[in-house]
Amino acid sequence: MGDAGDGWEFVDAGRLLPGFVVSSVGYRIELGTPTIHRGLPSPSLTFVLSLDEPVVGGFTPEQAAGPGALSTEIVLGGLHTRPAYLTQPKVQTGIQLAVRPLAARALFGLPSGELREQMLQGVDVLGPETERLRQRMSELPTWDERFAVLVEHLRARLAAAPSGPSEPRAEVTEAWKWIAWHRGNGSMAELARHVHLSERQLTAVFRAELGLSPKAVSRLMRFEHARQRIAGAVRAGTPLELSATAATCGYYDHSHLVRDFQQYVGVSPSLWVEEERRNIQAGAAQPAEEFPS
Repeated sequence: MGDAGDGWEFVDAGRLLPGFVVSSVGYRIELGTPTIHRGLPSPSLTFVLSLDEPVVGGFTPEQAAGPGALSTEIVLGGLHTRPAYLTQPKVQTGIQLAVRPLAARALFGLPSGELREQMLQGVDVLGPETERLRQRMSELPTWDERFAVLVEHLRARLAAAPSGPSEPRAEVTEAWKWIAWHRGNGSMAELARHVHLSERQLTAVFRAELGLSPKAVSRLMRFEHARQRIAGAVRAGTPLELSATAATCGYYDHSHLVRDFQQYVGVSPSLWVEEERRNIQAGAAQPAEEFPS
């Protein structure tokens, strides 16, 4: 559990459902004034159940604050390569899961490629039982009870999911594991040889399942590795040492890392830390992928 005081609370439930969910966080945040928060690209799907005010957002600050904003109590977000912007009310309570993209068929009934660059009203995809789940969770008094009900719901969805042809192709699953093992580094030619496909064939089946090419997912993995190291340094109170982070994570140099942050976040690593330090210290910046030690 993380608690930053002043009405800020983050509760880490870990993977919650190993093999399907990477991280799970319950949150309650009280702000002096509403603000806009960046949701960063990552190699995971985002599943949010708001327990009070709707989640309001878009893929630009203007969209998030305008009449075209998405407004929903249940958010299902696909892989994306640009930040999402969320308008945060004074009080917000909910649970956010980072879900493995290859678990989308089993948990959500569709390949994650169909969610590409989208923030959807989850009830439209998942059905009215998910709204009943959200309402039930909002009435429970403790985080432990809320997480228990959520796990029960997810396990029921898994039990009801069909097997066989609805599962991702074995080559896609193995390619994903390979990319994660290499933390987004390694050549696409080597990856294609590993799964016994041509690069063109691998790209085609990867895009069909995930909506992104293996190269694009590799970049997201590398960025996620760097983001985790930076967040870890913030929580530990140690210097950022961005040049060392860049070298460790496979970037050519510090400037290369900054360019990726500019694309995926919209600001430099230092400015992101300045904006999000309190969230990170409280425990909000949970992993979106598990990398081998």
